[in-house]
Amino acid sequence: MRTLVTGGGGFIGRHLVAHLLALGHRVCVLDDFSTGDRDALLALAERGSLTVVEADVREPIQLEADACVHLACPASPVHYQADPVRTLEVAVWGTRQVLTWASSTGARVVHASTSEVYGDPEVHPQPEHYPGRVDPLSVRGCYDEGKRAAEALCQDVRRTRDVDVRVLRIFNTYGPGMHHNDGRVVPAFIADALAGRPLRVHGSGLQSRSFCYVDDLVQALVGALRAQEPPPGPVNVGRAEETTVLELAHRINRLVGNAAGVEHTPRPEADPSRRCPDLARVRAWLGWSAEVGLDEGLLRTLEAMRPSLTR
Repeated sequence: MRTLVTGGGGFIGRHLVAHLLALGHRVCVLDDFSTGDRDALLALAERGSLTVVEADVREPIQLEADACVHLACPASPVHYQADPVRTLEVAVWGTRQVLTWASSTGARVVHASTSEVYGDPEVHPQPEHYPGRVDPLSVRGCYDEGKRAAEALCQDVRRTRDVDVRVLRIFNTYGPGMHHNDGRVVPAFIADALAGRPLRVHGSGLQSRSFCYVDDLVQALVGALRAQEPPPGPVNVGRAEETTVLELAHRINRLVGNAAGVEHTPRPEADPSRRCPDLARVRAWLGWSAEVGLDEGLLRTLEAMRPSLTR
């Protein structure tokens, strides 16, 4: 199978590409490497048939593939807030280019959306039919609203152009290969713990998240790619375990043996209070559920990060 992965140089993309190559796919990655890791991606070439095309997803796509996993978009707060206008353009116009390509080629598309479409939700856990509560004018609006608009585009193209597009709403994902200073909480906490520093917890730390290990997410992406029938609508993917940021900090300190504790810092604008997915739809569609427990996943991530942070 020939599979196009946009944003394949990113954290999730590299894990997905490695898995697809192991399955025998011929993989083509389209990435401008504004946030992706070119060298880490190219190191995967020895595992199978990999083509890397350095290009902007906002430009017309002229590649041959049977299917596409569309991951291209800055995903960490540091990256998507650095150039919010570009983030919106990539989220919406990049998705438009992928769907235009799919319409002309007949390729199947798995579109990576996000739990950020729920904003700061008032319903827990969040089911797919919940429309969310998002502030379009906040500093997170470029990403949140960009992804919401991309979902609307996917739905309309699916309905009017008969394109087979499957939308996955991905909740917080972590694992080896994350960069410690990209604004994501797991690698930031691990980096501080390994350095013996207090872990910087925003606000009280009682805000919750659902942390899914990257290998589990990759299994869901591949399942969505292979499923014969599309789902009835967007599909949540994550781990059905709600963990507060403060509890996450204490877990990481225990795993590392860091006695420096935590340090409370001001909470960022529009930081969601609770996040946890309703997973009934993905279970019914794919029979999927996350298997890697939080402590096990954190240990794997810690051991992967330790060599570069302690030398």
